[in-house]
Amino acid sequence: MPRPASASGETPRPAAEAAAPAAGPRPAPPKRPGARPAERLPVILTVEPDADYALLDSGAGEKLERYGPLTVRRPENQAIWGKRLADPAWEAADAIFTGDTDEEGLGRWRFPKVPLGETWPLEHKGLSYLGRFTSYRHTGVFPEQAGHWAFVTDAIAAAKRPVKVLNLFGYTGLASLLAARAGAEVTHVDASKKAILWARENQELAGLTEAPIRWICEDAVRYAEREVKRGSRYDIVLLDPPRFGRGPKGEVWQLLDDLPYLLDLCRSLMSDKPLALILTAYSIRSSFYSLQALMTETLRGMGGTVESGELIIREAGEDARCLSTSLFSRWIP
Repeated sequence: MPRPASASGETPRPAAEAAAPAAGPRPAPPKRPGARPAERLPVILTVEPDADYALLDSGAGEKLERYGPLTVRRPENQAIWGKRLADPAWEAADAIFTGDTDEEGLGRWRFPKVPLGETWPLEHKGLSYLGRFTSYRHTGVFPEQAGHWAFVTDAIAAAKRPVKVLNLFGYTGLASLLAARAGAEVTHVDASKKAILWARENQELAGLTEAPIRWICEDAVRYAEREVKRGSRYDIVLLDPPRFGRGPKGEVWQLLDDLPYLLDLCRSLMSDKPLALILTAYSIRSSFYSLQALMTETLRGMGGTVESGELIIREAGEDARCLSTSLFSRWIP
């Protein structure tokens, strides 16, 4: 999820597993009346190293990370600088992504010390979930999203009322589980059956099987369209769409073409007392200024503030650099 300067070196989940809208051009969103929200930019949300996760080093097109007890070495197109740590630190990784196209799944990973299974236990702020060695170099979690997770859980706690959350392109469900643990009623939507199964595994591991979460395996745009027709409303809407995707029936999703329509649907799904609309974008030939302009136009008349910028991860140790991973834009009241 090759990268432009302002996008992430992290590859998004594969297109076949990304939610995709119906074929054909989208209707142009209507011109909304009213003033644009106030603007705040750039905003840089930084993930610092902790016991759950740390970026140990980066450079020469790679990154070295610690996920709980394991160190993982993966490609990272954004890391165009040199490495800080010596070769032995990198060679001591527990898991190294090889990208071998002749292999699938775990076959694309090398485990220099001992053979490892597909999953291993992880935690984020006390919430248990599974890390996964996938064939597309991901680990089942995007640590840079921690800033959004904290913002959402804080907003739910501060609301002191029932809160409904819609999580589109929800992947393996950490945002949904953290929101539910904070007390929200959550609707989690992803077009991938595999991702939904992974999310439900994480729900069980986290001890949240009784939490009010609806797991919806469906095209995100089609689901949003139906929710608008049903008159459904949500207090928080999260969107983490891929750059490109194909749905289960061959539908095609192109982020820059289709995002304006989906974002307008999300605006229609906001409650009378909304708390946030949060958009994250990976691997697009754009900047957070583009996301800011789209958000402020879509949310005319809503009041509040739109803030946009980047999600970054700071390396651990001395003389640390920061790795840019993705762009974001969020509306707050």
